[in-house]
Amino acid sequence: MSHAHEDGHSHEHGQAPQDGWEAMEAADPKAAPPSRRQLLKYGGVGATLAAASAALPTPAFAAGSDTSSRRSGGRAWRAGDHHIHSEYSGRFDTTKNPPTFTKGADAVYPIVANAIMAKSFGLAWVMCTDHGGPTHSKVNLELAYPDLLKSRDLVPEVLQFWGMEFDAPQMDHHTLMIPRRNNEAQLLYDLESRYAKLDAFPSDPSRDTEAKMVEFLNYADNMASKPLVIAHHASRSATGLGVWGQDTPREFRNNQDAAPTVYVGFEGAPGHQAGPLNGGARGAYGNYPTHGGYDQMTAMVGGLWDSLLGEGRKWWITATSDSHVHWTRGGSDFWPGEYSKTYVDARQDYADIMDGLRTGRIFVTTGDLIAGLDVTASHAGRVATVGQTVTVKRGRDNDVEIEIRFKPPQGKNGNGDRPRVNRVDIIAGDVTGPVTNRDAAANATTKVVARYGTGDFRRRGDEYVIRHTLRDVTSKGYVRVRGTSTDEIEPAADGLESPWDDLWFYSNPVFIDVT
Repeated sequence: MSHAHEDGHSHEHGQAPQDGWEAMEAADPKAAPPSRRQLLKYGGVGATLAAASAALPTPAFAAGSDTSSRRSGGRAWRAGDHHIHSEYSGRFDTTKNPPTFTKGADAVYPIVANAIMAKSFGLAWVMCTDHGGPTHSKVNLELAYPDLLKSRDLVPEVLQFWGMEFDAPQMDHHTLMIPRRNNEAQLLYDLESRYAKLDAFPSDPSRDTEAKMVEFLNYADNMASKPLVIAHHASRSATGLGVWGQDTPREFRNNQDAAPTVYVGFEGAPGHQAGPLNGGARGAYGNYPTHGGYDQMTAMVGGLWDSLLGEGRKWWITATSDSHVHWTRGGSDFWPGEYSKTYVDARQDYADIMDGLRTGRIFVTTGDLIAGLDVTASHAGRVATVGQTVTVKRGRDNDVEIEIRFKPPQGKNGNGDRPRVNRVDIIAGDVTGPVTNRDAAANATTKVVARYGTGDFRRRGDEYVIRHTLRDVTSKGYVRVRGTSTDEIEPAADGLESPWDDLWFYSNPVFIDVT
């Protein structure tokens, strides 16, 4: 199903790319697409774009809407996607010097088309993450970035970050998100041209080493405006359960040690989730499958994610589309926000969205199973939520109260369904400090401590509430939450079932300190 391009990337979609608006029309025949010439020139298309956007599916809830009654500082749960490809994920002809670039060889949609679709599916923020390649830093700077600026003007309701799918030295792809600055284009150019392993021409093997990745992160960590780096489809190259491929536990630990506030996590739910709709694998995980649409590093209770959390690491998960070509045109993808969402508790502001991603104010969901999720841990009047730490004072009362509040969406999801949460699980583990084995991928203390079914949910306004008490907490730990539309006790290995019939949400952890 894959074939390699001459720049080393693979095209996973099985047919020639289609015009971006042609695919949008296929997804919604009522839409009146502007011509490709109009779209690429962005000349006089405001009314046409508005008409096309109005004809798109009505989202279950508005982008940027406040989905919880207990927000502070103007923050709300804002859905987004930090892994989206445009037509600037193209192809390089390396028989010429310098290499020549052709748009649309791997992903096909103009940047503004992705922004419009993201808006229609309820996203408040997105990020364009195109593939690199030989001299791609110059393509980003001179061609793609001007189109991003025009897209920001045309779709101002959606915050549109600048960055790329970074060709990480000695690893698989990563998000490289650049802070919103007047010099953001130059910041990315400097990082990509200096450190992306495929950017050099002729190729330079010295750029593809673990040491170069750590050097890149050290450099990023010392920048005045720090970027964010998040691993993509981290075990897509794994050949079995716990048999790692390009990305290893040791590399994650080494990378975060180098830049703990830059290198902050991995995709819990990778993109390409529509694969089964065209006979492929969810996530394009052709070796070892996802579980419930989630990477094995996230889905296995007591697995790698829990091993990292058990060290006390601030390690977060996200969910993305990895959109290249929509499944209705033979691809394996949903539109941004159509199936997967990363919610960040933030103001509608570039800096605060990025701060939420950096500090773990995040939950993720597939299929719009929920539209809001608050997890709090409290003790003796002290309260913490996801990404934060609550302190327990040793004494006669060492109980920690857990409250979960989740909100169902107000309308139908991208498949026309009204999904329903069937069960919520509370997962807890100990924090025992750094491991001696840098390749450790298990936390034996982590387990599901409670399961709550629909009969246990209590309605409060437009939310459901679950309360649970962790008794006699005497050691450091963490709590995280997941929920599902299925009756599976643990998320099963994925086959060709429809992704719409297998929905899960996950919170990031709340930490517990004991003094």
